[in-house]
Amino acid sequence: MQKGPVSQFIQHHYRHFNSAALVDAAKGYETHLSEGGKMMITLAGAMSTAELGLSLAEMIRQDKVQIISCTGANLEEDIMNLVAHSHYKRVPHYRDLSPQEEWELLENHYNRVTDTCIPEEEAFRRIQKHIVKIWKEADAKGERYFPHEYMYKLLLSGVLEEHYEIDPQNSWMLAAAQKNIPIVVPGWEDSTMGNIFASYIIKQELKAGTMKSGIEYMVWLTEWYRANSGGKGVGFFQIGGGIAGDFPICVVPMMYQDLEWHDVPFWSYFCQISDSTTSYGSYSGAVPNEKITWGKLDINTPKFIVESDATIVAPLIFAWLLGW
Repeated sequence: MQKGPVSQFIQHHYRHFNSAALVDAAKGYETHLSEGGKMMITLAGAMSTAELGLSLAEMIRQDKVQIISCTGANLEEDIMNLVAHSHYKRVPHYRDLSPQEEWELLENHYNRVTDTCIPEEEAFRRIQKHIVKIWKEADAKGERYFPHEYMYKLLLSGVLEEHYEIDPQNSWMLAAAQKNIPIVVPGWEDSTMGNIFASYIIKQELKAGTMKSGIEYMVWLTEWYRANSGGKGVGFFQIGGGIAGDFPICVVPMMYQDLEWHDVPFWSYFCQISDSTTSYGSYSGAVPNEKITWGKLDINTPKFIVESDATIVAPLIFAWLLGW
Protein backbone atom coordinates (compact mmCIF):
# COMPACT_ATOMS: atom_id res chain seq x y z
CA MET A 1 0.00 0.00 0.00
CA GLN A 2 1.27 3.46 -0.93
CA LYS A 3 1.32 5.50 2.26
CA GLY A 4 -0.35 8.92 2.34
CA PRO A 5 0.94 12.19 3.82
CA VAL A 6 -0.02 11.45 7.45
CA SER A 7 1.78 8.11 7.39
CA GLN A 8 4.80 9.66 5.65
CA PHE A 9 4.95 12.31 8.37
CA ILE A 10 4.82 9.63 11.07
CA GLN A 11 7.54 7.59 9.37
CA HIS A 12 9.87 10.60 9.08
CA HIS A 13 9.35 12.30 12.46
CA TYR A 14 8.35 9.57 14.94
CA ARG A 15 11.73 8.04 15.74
CA HIS A 16 12.13 7.85 19.52
CA PHE A 17 10.38 7.21 22.82
CA ASN A 18 6.55 7.10 22.65
CA SER A 19 6.53 8.20 19.03
CA ALA A 20 8.77 5.28 18.05
CA ALA A 21 6.59 2.93 20.11
CA LEU A 22 3.61 4.20 18.11
CA VAL A 23 5.33 3.32 14.83
CA ASP A 24 6.41 -0.11 16.12
CA ALA A 25 2.87 -0.86 17.30
CA ALA A 26 1.35 0.25 13.99
CA LYS A 27 3.79 -1.85 11.97
CA GLY A 28 3.20 -4.83 14.27
CA TYR A 29 -0.57 -4.49 13.78
CA GLU A 30 -0.05 -4.27 10.01
CA THR A 31 2.14 -7.38 10.00
CA HIS A 32 -0.36 -9.28 12.12
CA LEU A 33 -3.16 -8.62 9.63
CA SER A 34 -1.00 -9.26 6.57
CA GLU A 35 -0.12 -12.71 7.94
CA GLY A 36 -3.79 -13.61 8.27
CA GLY A 37 -4.37 -12.62 11.89
CA LYS A 38 -7.52 -11.09 13.32
CA MET A 39 -7.75 -8.17 15.72
CA MET A 40 -9.84 -7.17 18.69
CA ILE A 41 -9.97 -3.48 19.59
CA THR A 42 -11.06 -2.52 23.11
CA LEU A 43 -12.47 0.92 23.90
CA ALA A 44 -12.35 2.32 27.41
CA GLY A 45 -12.75 5.93 28.50
CA ALA A 46 -14.92 8.19 26.36
CA MET A 47 -13.49 7.42 22.94
CA SER A 48 -16.87 7.69 21.23
CA THR A 49 -17.47 11.18 22.63
CA ALA A 50 -13.91 11.97 21.50
CA GLU A 51 -15.24 11.07 18.00
CA LEU A 52 -12.91 8.15 17.34
CA GLY A 53 -15.49 7.10 14.78
CA LEU A 54 -13.80 9.48 12.33
CA SER A 55 -11.10 6.83 11.89
CA LEU A 56 -12.49 3.69 13.56
CA ALA A 57 -15.50 3.51 11.22
CA GLU A 58 -13.19 3.20 8.21
CA MET A 59 -11.08 0.62 10.06
CA ILE A 60 -14.24 -1.46 10.40
CA ARG A 61 -15.24 -0.98 6.77
CA GLN A 62 -11.77 -2.03 5.59
CA ASP A 63 -11.70 -5.17 7.77
CA LYS A 64 -8.85 -3.91 9.96
CA VAL A 65 -10.77 -5.02 13.06
CA GLN A 66 -12.85 -8.17 13.47
CA ILE A 67 -14.30 -7.75 16.97
CA ILE A 68 -14.68 -4.89 19.47
CA SER A 69 -14.98 -4.83 23.24
CA CYS A 70 -16.26 -1.57 24.69
CA THR A 71 -17.94 -0.04 27.69
CA GLY A 72 -21.67 0.62 27.64
CA ALA A 73 -20.86 4.32 27.45
CA ASN A 74 -18.85 3.94 24.24
CA LEU A 75 -21.61 1.76 22.75
CA GLU A 76 -24.25 4.45 23.22
CA GLU A 77 -22.24 7.66 22.95
CA ASP A 78 -21.27 7.09 19.31
CA ILE A 79 -24.99 6.95 18.49
CA MET A 80 -25.65 10.01 20.63
CA ASN A 81 -23.05 11.94 18.66
CA LEU A 82 -24.66 10.69 15.45
CA VAL A 83 -28.11 12.09 16.30
CA ALA A 84 -27.35 15.11 18.50
CA HIS A 85 -23.95 16.46 17.43
CA SER A 86 -25.08 20.06 16.87
CA HIS A 87 -26.42 20.21 20.43
CA TYR A 88 -23.13 19.23 22.05
CA LYS A 89 -21.36 21.98 23.97
CA ARG A 90 -17.59 22.23 24.10
CA VAL A 91 -16.01 23.73 27.22
CA PRO A 92 -12.29 24.22 26.47
CA HIS A 93 -11.77 25.95 29.85
CA TYR A 94 -13.24 23.00 31.77
CA ARG A 95 -10.33 22.95 34.24
CA ASP A 96 -11.39 26.37 35.49
CA LEU A 97 -15.07 25.60 36.08
CA SER A 98 -16.36 26.28 39.57
CA PRO A 99 -18.80 23.91 41.31
CA GLN A 100 -21.51 26.50 40.65
CA GLU A 101 -20.76 26.47 36.92
CA GLU A 102 -20.85 22.66 36.94
CA TRP A 103 -24.25 22.84 38.65
CA GLU A 104 -25.51 25.23 35.98
CA LEU A 105 -24.49 22.74 33.29
CA LEU A 106 -26.56 20.10 35.11
CA GLU A 107 -29.56 22.41 35.33
CA ASN A 108 -29.30 23.03 31.59
CA HIS A 109 -29.25 19.24 30.99
CA TYR A 110 -25.62 19.04 29.96
CA ASN A 111 -23.53 16.11 31.19
CA ARG A 112 -19.82 16.97 30.95
CA VAL A 113 -17.14 14.57 29.71
CA THR A 114 -13.87 16.50 30.09
CA ASP A 115 -14.21 19.36 27.56
CA THR A 116 -17.43 18.12 25.93
CA CYS A 117 -20.98 18.29 27.27
CA ILE A 118 -23.54 15.75 26.09
CA PRO A 119 -27.05 17.22 25.74
CA GLU A 120 -29.36 15.01 27.77
CA GLU A 121 -32.66 15.71 26.00
CA GLU A 122 -31.38 15.55 22.43
CA ALA A 123 -28.99 12.63 22.98
CA PHE A 124 -30.26 10.31 25.73
CA ARG A 125 -33.98 10.84 25.28
CA ARG A 126 -33.93 10.73 21.49
CA ILE A 127 -32.44 7.24 21.65
CA GLN A 128 -34.51 6.15 24.64
CA LYS A 129 -37.81 6.73 22.84
CA HIS A 130 -36.90 4.22 20.15
CA ILE A 131 -34.79 1.68 22.03
CA VAL A 132 -37.47 1.12 24.68
CA LYS A 133 -39.90 0.03 21.94
CA ILE A 134 -37.36 -2.54 20.74
CA TRP A 135 -36.77 -3.78 24.29
CA LYS A 136 -40.50 -4.11 24.93
CA GLU A 137 -41.14 -5.94 21.65
CA ALA A 138 -38.48 -8.50 22.55
CA ASP A 139 -39.78 -8.74 26.10
CA ALA A 140 -43.33 -9.42 24.88
CA LYS A 141 -42.10 -12.19 22.58
CA GLY A 142 -39.89 -13.74 25.25
CA GLU A 143 -36.79 -12.97 23.14
CA ARG A 144 -33.39 -12.10 24.59
CA TYR A 145 -30.50 -10.24 23.00
CA PHE A 146 -27.16 -8.69 23.93
CA PRO A 147 -26.95 -4.91 24.47
CA HIS A 148 -25.13 -4.32 21.18
CA GLU A 149 -27.69 -6.41 19.29
CA TYR A 150 -30.46 -4.09 20.44
CA MET A 151 -28.38 -1.11 19.28
CA TYR A 152 -27.84 -2.79 15.91
CA LYS A 153 -31.60 -3.29 15.58
CA LEU A 154 -32.10 0.40 16.36
CA LEU A 155 -29.55 1.60 13.81
CA LEU A 156 -30.58 -0.78 11.04
CA SER A 157 -34.29 0.02 11.49
CA GLY A 158 -33.66 3.49 10.04
CA VAL A 159 -35.81 5.29 12.62
CA LEU A 160 -32.90 7.55 13.60
CA GLU A 161 -31.91 8.60 10.08
CA GLU A 162 -33.98 11.79 10.16
CA HIS A 163 -31.97 12.88 13.19
CA TYR A 164 -28.47 12.32 11.77
CA GLU A 165 -26.31 15.37 12.43
CA ILE A 166 -22.93 14.08 11.24
CA ASP A 167 -21.87 12.21 8.14
CA PRO A 168 -23.02 8.65 8.96
CA GLN A 169 -19.72 7.43 7.48
CA ASN A 170 -18.12 8.74 10.69
CA SER A 171 -20.21 6.61 13.06
CA TRP A 172 -18.28 3.50 14.07
CA MET A 173 -21.41 1.90 15.52
CA LEU A 174 -23.26 2.30 12.23
CA ALA A 175 -20.29 0.81 10.37
CA ALA A 176 -20.22 -2.08 12.85
CA ALA A 177 -23.97 -2.67 12.52
CA GLN A 178 -23.79 -2.68 8.72
CA LYS A 179 -21.00 -5.29 8.79
CA ASN A 180 -22.55 -7.07 11.79
CA ILE A 181 -19.17 -7.40 13.50
CA PRO A 182 -19.38 -8.81 17.03
CA ILE A 183 -19.14 -6.48 20.02
CA VAL A 184 -18.60 -7.48 23.65
CA VAL A 185 -19.96 -4.99 26.20
CA PRO A 186 -18.93 -6.04 29.72
CA GLY A 187 -20.57 -4.14 32.55
CA TRP A 188 -23.18 -2.64 30.22
CA GLU A 189 -25.29 -1.83 33.29
CA ASP A 190 -22.80 0.96 34.01
CA SER A 191 -24.16 3.20 31.24
CA THR A 192 -27.03 5.59 30.72
CA MET A 193 -29.02 3.07 28.68
CA GLY A 194 -28.23 0.42 31.29
CA ASN A 195 -29.63 2.68 33.99
CA ILE A 196 -32.70 3.37 31.86
CA PHE A 197 -33.21 -0.37 31.32
CA ALA A 198 -32.97 -0.94 35.09
CA SER A 199 -35.60 1.77 35.66
CA TYR A 200 -38.07 -0.12 33.47
CA ILE A 201 -37.44 -3.29 35.45
CA ILE A 202 -38.15 -1.42 38.68
CA LYS A 203 -41.37 -0.12 37.12
CA GLN A 204 -42.16 -3.74 36.15
CA GLU A 205 -42.40 -2.83 32.47
CA LEU A 206 -39.50 -5.10 31.43
CA LYS A 207 -37.94 -8.31 32.69
CA ALA A 208 -34.22 -8.35 33.53
CA GLY A 209 -33.73 -11.51 31.44
CA THR A 210 -34.70 -9.68 28.25
CA MET A 211 -31.12 -8.38 28.24
CA LYS A 212 -28.40 -11.00 27.99
CA SER A 213 -25.76 -10.72 30.70
CA GLY A 214 -22.02 -10.23 30.98
CA ILE A 215 -21.57 -13.90 31.85
CA GLU A 216 -23.33 -14.79 28.61
CA TYR A 217 -20.96 -12.44 26.77
CA MET A 218 -18.02 -14.38 28.22
CA VAL A 219 -19.53 -17.71 27.19
CA TRP A 220 -20.15 -16.35 23.69
CA LEU A 221 -16.61 -14.95 23.51
CA THR A 222 -15.23 -18.37 24.37
CA GLU A 223 -16.95 -19.81 21.31
CA TRP A 224 -15.85 -16.93 19.07
CA TYR A 225 -12.23 -17.16 20.20
CA ARG A 226 -12.02 -20.91 19.61
CA ALA A 227 -13.45 -20.42 16.12
CA ASN A 228 -11.12 -17.56 15.19
CA SER A 229 -7.78 -18.16 16.95
CA GLY A 230 -6.35 -20.65 14.47
CA GLY A 231 -3.43 -19.80 12.19
CA LYS A 232 -1.88 -16.45 13.04
CA GLY A 233 -4.40 -15.98 15.84
CA VAL A 234 -6.18 -13.02 17.38
CA GLY A 235 -4.43 -9.81 18.38
CA PHE A 236 -5.47 -7.43 21.15
CA PHE A 237 -5.37 -3.66 20.63
CA GLN A 238 -6.30 -2.03 23.91
CA ILE A 239 -7.28 1.63 24.12
CA GLY A 240 -7.17 2.59 27.79
CA GLY A 241 -7.74 -0.13 30.36
CA GLY A 242 -10.59 -1.01 32.67
CA ILE A 243 -13.28 -3.59 32.09
CA ALA A 244 -13.32 -3.12 28.31
CA GLY A 245 -9.79 -4.55 28.24
CA ASP A 246 -9.57 -6.86 31.22
CA PHE A 247 -12.84 -8.72 30.58
CA PRO A 248 -12.12 -10.02 27.06
CA ILE A 249 -8.40 -10.68 27.57
CA CYS A 250 -9.31 -13.07 30.41
CA VAL A 251 -11.11 -15.43 28.05
CA VAL A 252 -7.79 -17.17 27.27
CA PRO A 253 -6.71 -18.05 30.84
CA MET A 254 -10.32 -18.92 31.66
CA MET A 255 -10.37 -21.53 28.91
CA TYR A 256 -7.15 -23.32 29.75
CA GLN A 257 -7.09 -22.82 33.53
CA ASP A 258 -10.75 -23.13 34.48
CA LEU A 259 -12.00 -25.29 31.62
CA GLU A 260 -8.65 -27.13 31.42
CA TRP A 261 -8.58 -26.95 27.65
CA HIS A 262 -4.96 -27.34 26.54
CA ASP A 263 -5.20 -26.28 22.91
CA VAL A 264 -5.95 -22.59 23.54
CA PRO A 265 -3.62 -20.16 21.74
CA PHE A 266 -2.47 -17.04 23.57
CA TRP A 267 -3.36 -13.63 22.20
CA SER A 268 -0.89 -13.24 19.33
CA TYR A 269 -0.32 -9.45 19.39
CA PHE A 270 -0.78 -6.95 22.18
CA CYS A 271 -0.73 -3.16 22.22
CA GLN A 272 -1.97 -0.82 24.91
CA ILE A 273 -2.43 2.93 24.58
CA SER A 274 -2.69 4.43 28.02
CA ASP A 275 -1.72 7.53 29.96
CA SER A 276 -2.25 5.68 33.23
CA THR A 277 0.85 5.51 35.37
CA THR A 278 2.01 2.19 36.76
CA SER A 279 0.72 2.00 40.31
CA TYR A 280 -0.14 -0.56 42.98
CA GLY A 281 -2.71 -2.99 41.63
CA SER A 282 -3.58 -0.90 38.58
CA TYR A 283 -4.73 -2.85 35.51
CA SER A 284 -4.66 0.18 33.22
CA GLY A 285 -1.10 1.00 34.25
CA ALA A 286 0.25 -2.55 34.27
CA VAL A 287 3.01 -3.23 31.76
CA PRO A 288 2.28 -5.98 29.19
CA ASN A 289 4.75 -8.45 30.75
CA GLU A 290 2.53 -8.71 33.84
CA LYS A 291 -0.07 -10.35 31.59
CA ILE A 292 2.33 -13.26 30.99
CA THR A 293 1.95 -14.23 34.64
CA TRP A 294 -1.85 -14.35 34.23
CA GLY A 295 -1.69 -16.61 31.19
CA LYS A 296 -2.98 -13.96 28.81
CA LEU A 297 0.13 -13.40 26.69
CA ASP A 298 2.93 -15.70 25.61
CA ILE A 299 6.61 -14.90 26.14
CA ASN A 300 6.95 -14.33 22.39
CA THR A 301 3.75 -12.34 21.83
CA PRO A 302 4.69 -8.99 20.21
CA LYS A 303 4.00 -6.44 22.96
CA PHE A 304 3.76 -2.66 22.67
CA ILE A 305 2.75 0.12 25.03
CA VAL A 306 2.32 3.74 23.99
CA GLU A 307 2.10 5.93 27.06
CA SER A 308 0.11 8.86 25.73
CA ASP A 309 -3.36 10.25 25.17
CA ALA A 310 -5.40 7.76 23.12
CA THR A 311 -7.29 10.58 21.39
CA ILE A 312 -3.94 11.54 19.83
CA VAL A 313 -2.38 8.11 19.37
CA ALA A 314 -5.23 5.88 18.15
CA PRO A 315 -6.17 8.02 15.09
CA LEU A 316 -2.50 8.12 14.07
CA ILE A 317 -2.11 4.34 14.27
CA PHE A 318 -5.38 3.91 12.40
CA ALA A 319 -4.20 6.42 9.78
CA TRP A 320 -1.07 4.30 9.27
CA LEU A 321 -3.13 1.13 8.86
CA LEU A 322 -5.49 2.87 6.42
CA GLY A 323 -2.61 4.34 4.43
CA TRP A 324 -3.68 7.94 5.03
